[in-house]
Amino acid sequence: MGKAILIIVLLGLLGAAIWFAVWGWTSLEGSIPPSGYVAMALGIVFSLLVGCGLMALMFYSSRHGYDESAQQIEPPEQD
Repeated sequence: MGKAILIIVLLGLLGAAIWFAVWGWTSLEGSIPPSGYVAMALGIVFSLLVGCGLMALMFYSSRHGYDESAQQIEPPEQD
């Protein structure tokens, strides 16, 4: 029962966010100037570049052992 309520609340929030986005987009008077489209495209491209770069760094770090837990290395005992 708790999961159903959580899903309903989250779907309600998603619906409200979509409604607000559509309302904001359609309430603009006139059209968006070309500089607005350029700014939007640059923002999308920059966001994708940052996201892909961070994912690449995460995979690189994981595969080269940088994510291993820290361990204290003790010198071998001498007989």
